[in-house]
Amino acid sequence: MLTGTMIEIGGLMIVAAASLQVVIVLRSALSNSPRMAHAGGEAGAGSGANVDASGRSVDWREVEPLSWLGKRKFRVAMRNPENANGDICSFYLVPLDGRPIPSYRPGQFLTFEVPDPEAGHPTMRCYSLSDSPTERGYYRISIRKMFAPPGAPEGTPPGLSSSYFHDRVHEGDIVQAYAPAGDFYLDQSSDRPVVLIAGGVGLTPMLSMLNWLVATRSDREVWFFYGARNKADHAMYEHFVQIRKNCPNVRMFIAYNEPDESCTLGVDYNVDGFISIDLLQSVLTASNYEFYVCGPPPMMTAIRSGLAEWGVPEEDVKHEAFQSPVPMSDATPPRQAETKDDRVYRIEFTRSDRVIEWTNDNDTLLEFAEANGVRVRCSCRAGNCGTCLTALHDGSVEYIRPPSREYEAGTCLPCIARPSSDMVIDL
Repeated sequence: MLTGTMIEIGGLMIVAAASLQVVIVLRSALSNSPRMAHAGGEAGAGSGANVDASGRSVDWREVEPLSWLGKRKFRVAMRNPENANGDICSFYLVPLDGRPIPSYRPGQFLTFEVPDPEAGHPTMRCYSLSDSPTERGYYRISIRKMFAPPGAPEGTPPGLSSSYFHDRVHEGDIVQAYAPAGDFYLDQSSDRPVVLIAGGVGLTPMLSMLNWLVATRSDREVWFFYGARNKADHAMYEHFVQIRKNCPNVRMFIAYNEPDESCTLGVDYNVDGFISIDLLQSVLTASNYEFYVCGPPPMMTAIRSGLAEWGVPEEDVKHEAFQSPVPMSDATPPRQAETKDDRVYRIEFTRSDRVIEWTNDNDTLLEFAEANGVRVRCSCRAGNCGTCLTALHDGSVEYIRPPSREYEAGTCLPCIARPSSDMVIDL
């Protein structure tokens, strides 16, 4: 008995020492920027207090994230591997100019330009911010290296942008990012019970939401469902252990779909298999929650459909699909327009000072712009992320598939839009 206790204490000391080393290195790199121990003893203890990273009281309903125009340079202060497999890595980014960085809403993302030698110009990629907005000294993104999928032809390259960050971006390097953006984020003004559902690396925006709830000592009832392959694949395992230990209002439920001999049921995870609506109904006592879901498309489709059948109102389900960006030619075939093929529209690109005639109703505005040398900031190319959202000064568009959410009038998503009249667009 004594030997077992000593081993357990020794293991905890090793974990604590490793965590302390990470904090010391990061704090040094951030020049003593204030940080908050997300899973510390008092956080999430049900006090209901709202505090910032310095411990000051804050009314988060009045906090409006700021922004910046164009790209801003950041230094990689630290890289930190986040799972035993080593294919998930966090990058801690501090502003090169030393000036404060704006806050953001938990769940939003940063957009980066990644070199693409084959295309001859950078490719845009979005990565969710994976920490709490209360951490005002740095931004953190956590990226899984995407290898060629099973069954892919021999020689299929790994993911362009994830390989770039994993293989070529080191501590001290400089990256450029656009300001935090995205419409998928936690309602910080709500006090309703919340369910956060993450599959795979769709964990990152959900972790930002969870960390914010913990860091602000929210007393909301929080259920956190996370699906991974096994313990080696499980991102930020020790961070979850600390939250479970110190945050009584947070209930975690972990599913492994490929557990091995290193995984202990009831300790490392709660159930074999995937996150499903049956699992949610077996754990939750009711459906009266705010649901946030992020993961692979099949999981998203099943969960959203199941929640609807369970009677959860559509407005209580927020979602963001995690998927690798694909060219439109590889995506769902466009719906043919119910108009003649010989229509011609005049497209004025105001930022590029160009006027071009659009004649091919199989092209999206994004494809049309790129083919004519007009740069468009984009990422998912499927109407999910909102990165390409652009002001439409005049004219109208039709969508080849519905956007993932509604946007303000006078804007459009070029990645899934085609013109339905002459247009003036802010590109």
